[in-house]
Amino acid sequence: MNRYLPVARQHFLSALASTSVVVKSICATVILLYLLSWAANTPYLLGVTPGFLFPPNFWIWTLLTHAVVEQHVFGMAVNIATVMVAGRLLEPLWGALELLIFFAVVNVAAGLLSGLSYLFTYAATFDLDYLFAVRVYGAPAFLGGVLVALKQTAGDTTVLRVPQVRLKAAPALALLAIAVLRLAGLLDTSAPLAACGYGALSGWVYLRFYQRHSRGRGDMSDHFAFASFFPEALQPAVGFAAGLVHAALVKIKICRKMVKRYDVGAPSSITISLPGTDPQDAERRRQLALKALNERLKRVEDQSAWPSMEDEEDDEDEEVRTDTPLLSSRETSQPAPSTTQNPTGQQESSIISFEDAPTHS
Repeated sequence: MNRYLPVARQHFLSALASTSVVVKSICATVILLYLLSWAANTPYLLGVTPGFLFPPNFWIWTLLTHAVVEQHVFGMAVNIATVMVAGRLLEPLWGALELLIFFAVVNVAAGLLSGLSYLFTYAATFDLDYLFAVRVYGAPAFLGGVLVALKQTAGDTTVLRVPQVRLKAAPALALLAIAVLRLAGLLDTSAPLAACGYGALSGWVYLRFYQRHSRGRGDMSDHFAFASFFPEALQPAVGFAAGLVHAALVKIKICRKMVKRYDVGAPSSITISLPGTDPQDAERRRQLALKALNERLKRVEDQSAWPSMEDEEDDEDEEVRTDTPLLSSRETSQPAPSTTQNPTGQQESSIISFEDAPTHS
């Protein structure tokens, strides 16, 4: 085990060195607050406590700090790994500033929604533990948001081959794993499950409707619909319910009705609207087609690198044919020479003849 630690440390430092200032700052803050947790109760001071988040206490700063608070070394490792994965896979597509905005939006929304959920649970049960004994902090909120973003950008990537698991199923699998840990008693509260679920939901809402990019705002492609997060048997019912919720949110002006606009490439500035496709979906399919083509070409090159026995036999046959005399090939390919007399009475021939010349009397 000890011999792998230097290698892991070297890979970690090299990966961290290639990231931006945003990723390095978040990782450094997580490590610093983990070390500080040995001397102070950082989850109480910087984590979201539902009873302290709302008036009259109003600890609003915890919405910004709960994501970088860790009390255990395993949680710190998961937190840093999540941030670094986002820096390696999402930051090249979005930029450092957009990644920072996504980090802030997901964590603030997840902390606020988690606090509201525990507040409503207290109103239904009158159990004060839901207000003052619960601490929402750590990596689960941003983990859920990052998995949703990876589903958007590389959802068809295969994570496991046996059994076959694609990246688009990662948000549901993460929630299932946290729920199993909670049922097994390995987690003290259900706060990580609530944070991960609300982080995934807030990340999807931001990426679906509000993220700005060069093609406009949001991503209305079919592969990123809310129903796509559920099994195929449940997708029609979930899609119908999600459509009703979205229509209600559009009426109360919380969400906008998205119009898909496409430039047909004409010299004029005319654009058209199509109901079933999206430019991001088309770009994603184009990338998948290019990837499949590159893999097929690579397999063809690998097969052609080793000659077969048939190729060797064909080469030997060609060498035998080239060793035969040129004269015999010409004799078989050209017609018999014709002897015609010119006006001077001399014999003409287009090839060399070895016959004896006629004698003159």
